[in-house]
Amino acid sequence: MTPRKRLVGFGAFALAASLVLTACGGGGGGEEPPAEGESTGIVTVGNGEPQNPLIPARTNEVFGGLVVTNIFAGLSYYDAEGAVHNDVAESIESDDNQTWNVTLQDGWEFSDGTPVTAKSFVDAWNWAAYGPNGANLASFFSSIEGFTEAQGEYEIDDEGNVKVITEPETETMSGLEVVSDTEFTIKLSQPESDFPIRLGYAAYYPLPEVFFDDPEAFGEAPIGNGPYVLDSWEHDSAITLLPNESYQGDRAAQNGGIELIAYTDEDAQYNDLLSGNLDIVQNVPASAFATFEEELGERAVNQPAATLGAMSVPEWVEEFSGEAGLMRRKALSMAINREEITETLYAGARTPARDFTSPVIDGWSDSIPGNEVLDYNPEEAKALWDEAEQMEPWGDKVLEIHTNTDSDHQEWVEAACNGYENDLGIQCEMVGYPTFDEFLNERDKGKGGKIDGLFRAGWAADYPSLQNYLGPIYTKAALAGSNDSKYVNEEFEAKLTEAAGAATTEEANALYNEAQEILFQDMPGIPLWYYNTTAGYSELVENAQFGWDDAPLLYQVTKTE
Repeated sequence: MTPRKRLVGFGAFALAASLVLTACGGGGGGEEPPAEGESTGIVTVGNGEPQNPLIPARTNEVFGGLVVTNIFAGLSYYDAEGAVHNDVAESIESDDNQTWNVTLQDGWEFSDGTPVTAKSFVDAWNWAAYGPNGANLASFFSSIEGFTEAQGEYEIDDEGNVKVITEPETETMSGLEVVSDTEFTIKLSQPESDFPIRLGYAAYYPLPEVFFDDPEAFGEAPIGNGPYVLDSWEHDSAITLLPNESYQGDRAAQNGGIELIAYTDEDAQYNDLLSGNLDIVQNVPASAFATFEEELGERAVNQPAATLGAMSVPEWVEEFSGEAGLMRRKALSMAINREEITETLYAGARTPARDFTSPVIDGWSDSIPGNEVLDYNPEEAKALWDEAEQMEPWGDKVLEIHTNTDSDHQEWVEAACNGYENDLGIQCEMVGYPTFDEFLNERDKGKGGKIDGLFRAGWAADYPSLQNYLGPIYTKAALAGSNDSKYVNEEFEAKLTEAAGAATTEEANALYNEAQEILFQDMPGIPLWYYNTTAGYSELVENAQFGWDDAPLLYQVTKTE
């Protein structure tokens, strides 16, 4: 694969009223598996240990996400360019953009032989939305009528922990109704023309009946309906996937299986690629950015991706709250030299951020009012910091930046700390965690854990929409999910609701960008840079491709034994 620039956005496939999504490639029949000996090799891929059991609605990080998207199939899926294609769905249509009628293709089965029915989707979505189940991705159902009654309401206490205000009234959402084995309806709280675009994401995958008997046990040995089945999971070591013979969609496995190897050192992973001991590296280490394209040639991948790097500012840290805290948040943003860091550490494979989303997504703007806080301005940063100091002294407190150290984050954190010490005159240190899942587990403890400072954050888009960078990260419905800073602003949420109900994509994008103005006023997070997909593959495989969302399309990779 030669590096190329891709401009992807849901504007290219914006949905109008009475929309019908139809499957590409003949409507649901999967490609014939490779003949014996043709492409039966096991493709080895550098990955990491998933944070949670492999339940779709509880998997909101990349290592587990790569497994889930390959062992499950939803109503639709996204191709390399971000376009929507049907998978299990025959059609998804509406006359008013509020009530959506879903028809499934006949004959789909889970890998245990049980049928995939409309109830498989409705029951899975209701389980995810029901608050006590603690699904990380529950907020993705917030548009459906009856979500609040099933989810309950939450707030943040003085210790930064999520507390229940109102218990759920019901275990099911009133907006979901099973019509037959192959039909169900989805009623939203308001018309939303882009709703079907979201349905290819993992949160919306179906679940077999056996899941509900013991969800935790299921998460260790999931049964899906996707291109692969889980063969084995050796924790902190490797996950092996084998082709699913009963899969009926267009993502049929073109290889003998996938072995996802858990690495804790990206340099070691890259060296294994160079020596022929690994087939695919998803993230080239920063140490090789200046050389990997020459070393790998046509097997190097360097292309824009819908991924944003950031730091989260936790609401539970007293020094970052109130008027003085806002000044500090803006000062910390303006004291980061994004241009220097992206050029020096990443050889241009990162681009300084201008907003909270991604330029890969249609509707992106580099001119959001308030985004001057992303400019490197050490003089203004110091003035703001000093003004905050007069109001509420920071004193000799050490600023901590928490991150995992099994990727290329250590270098930029150290660079940011050096800048803070030089420009703001404060002490700063990195607090590192050996693996990504250890970092996530500590971060998710909130005030009860060790994270009382900034922590590194990032977001790879789930579906191609500006909304996906805003709603799942900064809304009340996401407090128990991906709203890691525990930010709540009713004006911001009202603007997102207005945008979701807009009549056209253009109107929606303008309103989403107005919502970003509110984020720049409050700075619950500090955008850093946009990522390129910087990856590579070995001489032993062909048809390796990375999608708009930074993820490899593993099902189409071929490898001869």
